[in-house]
Amino acid sequence: MPVSLPERLRELIRREGPITFHDWMRAALYDPSAGYYQRSDLERWGREADYRTSPERSELFAATFARYFAKLYDELQRPDEWTIVECGAGEGRFASGVLRALAQRFPRVFAATRYVVYDSSFDALRRARQLLTDFGEHVEFCSDPELLSASQGIYFSNELFDAFPVHRVVQDSEGLSELYVSLDHSGSFVWFAGPLSTRRLSEFVRHYSVQLASGQIIEINLAIDDWLVEVAARLEKGFLITVDYGAEASELYDPVHRPQGTLRAFSRHAFVDDLLAEPGEYDITSTINWTQVKSAGEQLRFRVVDFASQDKFLLHAGLLEEMGAMLEGLESVAEKVSLSTSAREMILPGGMASSFQVLVQKREQ
Repeated sequence: MPVSLPERLRELIRREGPITFHDWMRAALYDPSAGYYQRSDLERWGREADYRTSPERSELFAATFARYFAKLYDELQRPDEWTIVECGAGEGRFASGVLRALAQRFPRVFAATRYVVYDSSFDALRRARQLLTDFGEHVEFCSDPELLSASQGIYFSNELFDAFPVHRVVQDSEGLSELYVSLDHSGSFVWFAGPLSTRRLSEFVRHYSVQLASGQIIEINLAIDDWLVEVAARLEKGFLITVDYGAEASELYDPVHRPQGTLRAFSRHAFVDDLLAEPGEYDITSTINWTQVKSAGEQLRFRVVDFASQDKFLLHAGLLEEMGAMLEGLESVAEKVSLSTSAREMILPGGMASSFQVLVQKREQ
């Protein structure tokens, strides 16, 4: 019988000592056989699952972005061919909505589009293949970031960065320490403070002038910088669009409002009390640093062209126009009410969309 992920992590710790939380989180989410995002026996998306992203809440989300993509296609001088790479595409709902909207309302853009569905989860790609069969040769599937290519077009992600494994550091009497995962006498996973595993962590704190209070914990997402470097190596001309929940560094690392950082875990839309208890069983996430994303992007010639809360971005991008066009094609009152309700969820102040942000960066030549 295969050894479970928790037991494999326990054996690793017993053999080699405490491991960084970064490595523990990477295994919990991305272990090839038992990581949360790799498992085929879990329902991750939807009302009855662990979380619902915007594409699951309303088809207007993808349709509005399709309209926005068509505008960017014009800005790129309407090339004969261009590529949309969706990173962390999940089961393909956003891709389906975008391609359907382009085919119906922007046929010229659709004809030029090569849509790459990228996800590290083979289970997610399996579901996406089933969902996107109607779009034939316009769609490609990829699980290896090294194979991604899009010299001209768009790199898009929705809730990707917040799922990257993070390092946790704490300010103690001797300076900065990193939080590791160890075992107590009963074999339960527990936190353990140790030396920084990489000097990139102290360099990060200095670069962003982070002043930590005694005992304060923060998350540092070095994978964001690495990901942007990879995208810059592949995208010569086009746009990087990132949808996620985050804050500027000054707010994110505020010792009064976030003394213990932003790390959290979810199961069935509820917070998990002990996120170390059962690796592989639930989603783990943290709030991203928009100051970092913008700064790292600028160094790679990604210029910020738009940054707004998701609700304001969608309104500006044409959500109401998309809703009007979609309502004309609906016959039943129930369908119209459902669409209108989902639109309100997308734009009402204080709703889910207002807590997310959209960052658009343009790759400069």
